Amino acid sequence: MTTQATKEESGDFASLTPRKVVEELDKYIVGQDEAKKAVAIALRNRWRRQHVDPDLRDEILPNNIIMIGPTGVGKTEIARRLSRLAGAPFIKVEASKFTEVGYVGRDVESMIRDLVDISVNMVRGEKEDEFGEVAADRVEERLLDLLLPPLAEGDSAATGTGGDAAGNEAARTFVVGSAGIPQLEPLEGDESLEGRRRRTREKLRGLLRDEKLEDREVEVEVSEASVPTMDVGAMGMDGLDFNIGEMLQDMLPKRTRRRMVTVAEARRILLSEETDKLIDMEEVVDEAVVRAEHMGIIFLDELDKVAGSRRDQGPDVSREGVQRDLLPIVEGSTVQTRYGMVQTEHVLFIAAGAFHVSRPSDLIPELQGRFPIRVELHSLGKEEFVRILLEPKNALLTQYMALVATEGAELEFEEDAIHEIARIAADVNQSLENIGARRLHTVLTTLLEDVMFNLPDTEGPPRFVIDATTVRERLARIVEDDDLRRYIL
Repeated sequence: MTTQATKEESGDFASLTPRKVVEELDKYIVGQDEAKKAVAIALRNRWRRQHVDPDLRDEILPNNIIMIGPTGVGKTEIARRLSRLAGAPFIKVEASKFTEVGYVGRDVESMIRDLVDISVNMVRGEKEDEFGEVAADRVEERLLDLLLPPLAEGDSAATGTGGDAAGNEAARTFVVGSAGIPQLEPLEGDESLEGRRRRTREKLRGLLRDEKLEDREVEVEVSEASVPTMDVGAMGMDGLDFNIGEMLQDMLPKRTRRRMVTVAEARRILLSEETDKLIDMEEVVDEAVVRAEHMGIIFLDELDKVAGSRRDQGPDVSREGVQRDLLPIVEGSTVQTRYGMVQTEHVLFIAAGAFHVSRPSDLIPELQGRFPIRVELHSLGKEEFVRILLEPKNALLTQYMALVATEGAELEFEEDAIHEIARIAADVNQSLENIGARRLHTVLTTLLEDVMFNLPDTEGPPRFVIDATTVRERLARIVEDDDLRRYIL
């Protein structure tokens, strides 16, 4: 393992004890304590592994997890929040989109390539934040040079009381008004041309920082792509992890041309250029590969879709082939990416599936053994829906109240309305397809349709109070009609 520091070795990661991880997950996810505990232990074991004796460190493999439960109970959200807590590269993929080698479709190694791409973007983003102030200062100086070009050779010695007429005329132009427009004004006393220019530059700096020159136009030099970008994945060559256009651009000289753009657009262009100069991409790639190998989390959804009896024949015969292709990735192999070889043996895999038709035991034995931890997530009922509407930091009611507040209005839900919304969602889930907490989205969207449509044109006090009676009145016709309920809720 490289000596580069990863976030797993930082103080922030060390503070994420299993109990702390569960507390953080509780802020966004209601219930499912067994699943939270399992992922919290798996995450902490990654930190523990980094502090084990080096001779034993590489022998400790992650405990991959299978989360079993119906849709809408929090499987994906648990994995996503876990990756955000750890600052780890995270990717969600559907097992059903992969096909056996030799068939048309994506090969399983593409998930590792995508994970490394995400890791590179993550590390680069951190570097951009790290060098943000330095890059912004450089951009400011370049913008000032564009707004006030440097003095010509020999002009710096010119003053208002000496030099030729041309020099004096040039000296009279270094004044900027409140709108950033150059104005003619003679030099005062024996002020030098260079001193006058510095004073004007500082005035321009103040106007730039106050964003009063955003619409002024300046001329900048921009580079253009010499060849068009070609996506080899779209051409059926998904396994070839390179971009032909990028290769040709590296080989051919870059073309540049001058463009007239606003100061706001020039700032964006120059900031990108200065950031590229400050960031060492080789260092970024090295750190990103290490982070993907030792901190990466892959959420493998719909694993049950590739599980099935091995006696199946016909179009489903490739299911077992997909499992056998997944096996070396999960148990540890080396995958070729555009950034070099990447080892997968320490990537954490969290698989999920409803397993209504099939069972985890229908997976091939070798793959079962690579997912030693299995946790069941329970279906959600009325009581859980009430908590989901109220407790999480990103609760649905909080989101709708925030959206209405942007129109200068106020939305309020009474307690009996919240219980009625939860009851209706639970009843519809029971009588129709159980889609878990996602049913709350459809119920609330239908309930608040008129409110969201009429804003901001509503006359009278901009305050909406939703009670149980209002909920029943607006949803009664749909809930009682089986056909409407089936297609609307």
